[in-house]
Amino acid sequence: MLQEGAHGKWTVSSSDESTEEVSDNEKPSTSSLSHAAQGKTSAPQYSCSEARKAAHKRKASPLKFIDKGFPTEVRPAEKQRPGQEGSGWCLSSSDEEPEDQEKQVHKVTVKEEKNNAPKEHPPDFHQNNKLTGNQKAEEWCGAPSEEQDTWDLLNGGNPFRFFLTKVRGIEQSYNSGALHIKDILSPLFGTLVSSAQFNYCIDVEWLVRQYPQEFRKKPLLIVHGEKRESKAELLAQARPYENINFCQAKLDIAFGTHHTKMMLLLYEEGLRVVIHTSNLISEDWHQKTQGIWISPLYPRLPQGATGSAGESETNFKSDLISYLAAYNSPTLKEWIDNIQEHDFSETRVYLLGSTPGRYQGIDKEKWGHLRLRKLLREGASLVAARESWPVVGQFSSIGSMGADESKWLCSEFQDSLLAAGTSGTSLLKCAVPIHLVYPTVDNVRQSLEGYPAGGSLPYSIQTAQKQLWLHSYFHKWSAEVSGRSHAMPHIKTYMRPSPDFQKIAWFLVTSANLSKAAWGALEKNGTQLMIRSYELGVLFLPSAFGLDKGYFHVKGKLHSESKDPVTSFPVPYDLPPEQYGSKDRPWIWNIPYTDAPDTHGNMWVPS
Repeated sequence: MLQEGAHGKWTVSSSDESTEEVSDNEKPSTSSLSHAAQGKTSAPQYSCSEARKAAHKRKASPLKFIDKGFPTEVRPAEKQRPGQEGSGWCLSSSDEEPEDQEKQVHKVTVKEEKNNAPKEHPPDFHQNNKLTGNQKAEEWCGAPSEEQDTWDLLNGGNPFRFFLTKVRGIEQSYNSGALHIKDILSPLFGTLVSSAQFNYCIDVEWLVRQYPQEFRKKPLLIVHGEKRESKAELLAQARPYENINFCQAKLDIAFGTHHTKMMLLLYEEGLRVVIHTSNLISEDWHQKTQGIWISPLYPRLPQGATGSAGESETNFKSDLISYLAAYNSPTLKEWIDNIQEHDFSETRVYLLGSTPGRYQGIDKEKWGHLRLRKLLREGASLVAARESWPVVGQFSSIGSMGADESKWLCSEFQDSLLAAGTSGTSLLKCAVPIHLVYPTVDNVRQSLEGYPAGGSLPYSIQTAQKQLWLHSYFHKWSAEVSGRSHAMPHIKTYMRPSPDFQKIAWFLVTSANLSKAAWGALEKNGTQLMIRSYELGVLFLPSAFGLDKGYFHVKGKLHSESKDPVTSFPVPYDLPPEQYGSKDRPWIWNIPYTDAPDTHGNMWVPS
C-alpha cells in the first residue's frame, strides 16, 4: 500500500508491519515462495525474511539504473507504483521541514533484466565481482585454505580465537586469517563423528555440500525455530539425507525467533564449539562481514571424571549445558552428555545467551542484557567507569526502542553496558557517549553486493519512522582496518573503548541485534525480564587472558605483521566510528532507492 507522511511517500506491503519490540530480521517469513514457472525467478527454497526475499529477487532480476538526465515515463508494463521514484525517504532527527514534495522528480526507466543477462560493473568493481550465482561464489570460497595456513590459524598467535569470514572481492591479504565454512568443517579440525548446527536461516542442500565428502553421511542435527509451512519446507529439503535429524526450538512468546548460530562438532579426537554470526546460506559466507569464535579442541575426560571436571575459569562448560537445557528437548540430551564428557578448561571466553521466557529472582541474571551486566560487574575493570569510557554497539537490524531513549536504550540496556566492578557505575549516564554503528544507504549502495546487500539489513520504514530520535546515535560502517568497508556487516558486536579508542575494556561478538526481543526487557517494575528469542555470543574480558590492567589494546591493520602485542584485540572495523553526516540516512530495506546506481549499475525497488 502507498503511504505518505512527513518524510515523503513510500510503498510497502501490508505484511511488513513491524511489531513493537522485534528486530526486523527477527520476523521470519512464514512461508517460502513456490517456484515460478520455468524461466521465471524462483524464491530460495529455504525460509527467510521478506527483506532477504527482496534481495534474492533483485539479484535474479536487476532493475538497471538509467541516467535521469533523459527523463522517460515508466513503461505501463512495468507498473511502477507512485512514490517509488527518488531516494525513497528522508528521515532527520531535526525539526527542519522536508524538501518541497511538490517539486517534479525526474522519472526513471525501470528495465527488469532476465536472470541470465550479463551484469554491468563499474570499472572499480569489474575485476572483483564476476560471479553471477551462488554456485560460482561457492567455487571461489569452497576450496579450504592451504592446510598449513589453516592449522597455523587455529594453533598460532591468535589467543582470542576470533576470526572473520572470507570475503570475495577484497584484497587477498585481508583474507589471510579469515575462514570459510568449508575451512571450519575441514578434516584438519578433526575427524568428524557427528555435528549439530543451530541457526536461523538454513539451506540444507548447500549446508551438506560444505562438509567434506567423507563427512557428508555423518549424523547431523539441525536446531531451528521454524513452524508450520516453513517447518514443512525445511524438512522437505532434508528428505534426501537419511543422516539429518531436526530439533525444533520452542518459541512460546509471540514474534520470537531461533536466532542463535552455533556449531557443535564431535570428533574422534575430541569436541569443538563454534559460535558465529552467519546464516547457513551461501550469501552469508560470500561478501559480508561476519564473525566467528572457534573453541580449542576439547579432549575427552578420563572415564569416571566427576560432573564438575573439565570446567574453565569462565564457567563456559556449565553455561553451555544450561543453555542447551533451556531448549527442554530430549533430542539435545545426547549433546549435553557429549559436553559433560569433555575437558573445557582451556576456554577463556564467557558464554552469553538469550532464551525465551519471563525470568524472576536469580534466573533474571541468567540471560540477555542482565547476564551481560552480571558478567561485567564480576569481571570488568573499574577503569572504564572511572574515566567515562564510551560504549559501541554494532548490528545489522534494529527493533522498536520506544518513543525516546529513556524507554529502553538509555535506561536498562545502557545500565547493563556500563556495568563494571562489583559496585557497578555511579557515573551519570549522560556523560557516557553511545556510538551505534549501522550502515548508511551509501554504505549499501557502494558495497560489493550493491543494493541487495540491504536484504540482510532489514530495518523497516515502519519501525524507523517511530524512532527518529535514535538516528542521532548512528555512525557509518567503515572497516579499512580489515579491508571490509564494502562488505556489509552481518556481524554483531558490542564493546567499551577508551576515549581515545586505543583500548577496549571488553568485547562481545553475538547473534543479538539491537532489539528488546534479543536482549530482553524488564517488566513488573523491574522484577521480571522478558526475552522473546534465542541468541548466543561470547564475551572477551581482559582478566580471562591474564591482563591485569583491565583492558585490551586495539590491534592495527588486521592482516599486517605489525608489532602490536599478541594481546591486542582485532576489532574488525574502524575506530573511532564516524557519525552520520547531514545527508546520511540509515539503510531501510522496504523503500526504493532509484536516484543513484549501485556497484552493479542497478537500483533498488523491493516490491
